Amino acid sequence: MAKNISKENFNITVTTLAGLEEVLAEELQALDMEFIKVGNRAVSCSGNLRQLYEANLWCRTAIRVLKPIRNFKARDEKDLYEQVQKTDWTEIMDLGMTFAIDAVVSHSTFEHSLYVSQLAKDAIVDQFRKKTGERPSVDRVRPDVRLNLHMHENMVTLSLDSSGDSLHRRGYRLQTNVAPLNEVLAAGIIALSGWDRKSTFIDPMCGSGTFLIEAALMAQNMAPGLFRRDPYGFEKWKDYNEALFEMVWTTAEAKAKTVAQAEIIGYDLDADYIEAARGNIENAGLQNIIKLEQANFFQTSSPSEQGVVVMNPPYNERIQSDDINLLYKNIGDTLKQNYQGYDAFVFTGNLEAAKNVGLRTSRRVPLYNGSIECRLLKYELYRGSRKGGEK
Repeated sequence: MAKNISKENFNITVTTLAGLEEVLAEELQALDMEFIKVGNRAVSCSGNLRQLYEANLWCRTAIRVLKPIRNFKARDEKDLYEQVQKTDWTEIMDLGMTFAIDAVVSHSTFEHSLYVSQLAKDAIVDQFRKKTGERPSVDRVRPDVRLNLHMHENMVTLSLDSSGDSLHRRGYRLQTNVAPLNEVLAAGIIALSGWDRKSTFIDPMCGSGTFLIEAALMAQNMAPGLFRRDPYGFEKWKDYNEALFEMVWTTAEAKAKTVAQAEIIGYDLDADYIEAARGNIENAGLQNIIKLEQANFFQTSSPSEQGVVVMNPPYNERIQSDDINLLYKNIGDTLKQNYQGYDAFVFTGNLEAAKNVGLRTSRRVPLYNGSIECRLLKYELYRGSRKGGEK
């Protein structure tokens, strides 16, 4: 009897951003993955084909979902070349398919990831040429098959990338007239806030609306992958099960709630940002879920007894230090006076300016915004006399 390969478990590695590994592990747990192990910017687990499809569709903090195909040690160039050739690449791709290799190299005798990916590419191309007399083409931009080569201390993991385009590119963004927050980072920050997805959620400096949209997707139980325009990497695999993926997709659509589950509010002083946010929110079909208002945060007050405030105030060097220090002081004053009973989270890359908030932090989570080292600072805003003391 033929084995049902869609039910068979295999190893899966899911990559994420530094600091979000535990959040991702919880997401994989919710998908019933087995043998979950937290690593550095990645979580490994075991699951079947359905769960691989689900991870791509549902994981809010995943960047890529990889399926490892070979592990080996490569001491030198010859070793690497020969090990890559031990895989029968005709089982993975056809001659007419394009491919690309993303390589990450650390603490190894090889210094350049570009050189390593070139070497691996040559091994694959040479194998095809020897077998068929022809070679498959490389397409760096939109390959049919994307491979991932991870080398650490000369130990290599060669994987198939099931995601294709990075999963942070959800597909709901229309315009980004600012440097917007990465969607995976935004979703991770909201998860780290411990927001219950029912109480009031406010982003008082909402920019183009990434926190608001990610919060709404969580509250409405909408899979972030449902907005994606580009096909997933696994849709070109030889074992692609179209009926199975169709089932995963329609199940995800059915789980989405249409009635608002929480009060989600965004403010921004800048009319252009509000317009950009409105466009993105409408593109995600969330205009009935999220309330937007052009307003100065320092003149607002809490609309309910309790909730969560999450913000990513400016922290770049272009703003003069006097202004930025005053900005953070005003943030602290407004939170203390107008948002008692709330938990506030300030995500910033300017730790000096953040001292001007003047409230005691109850938690400080190290994260990165691109290459900028940041902190997610938590302030518990007690009612009445128990106000946060000086930091």
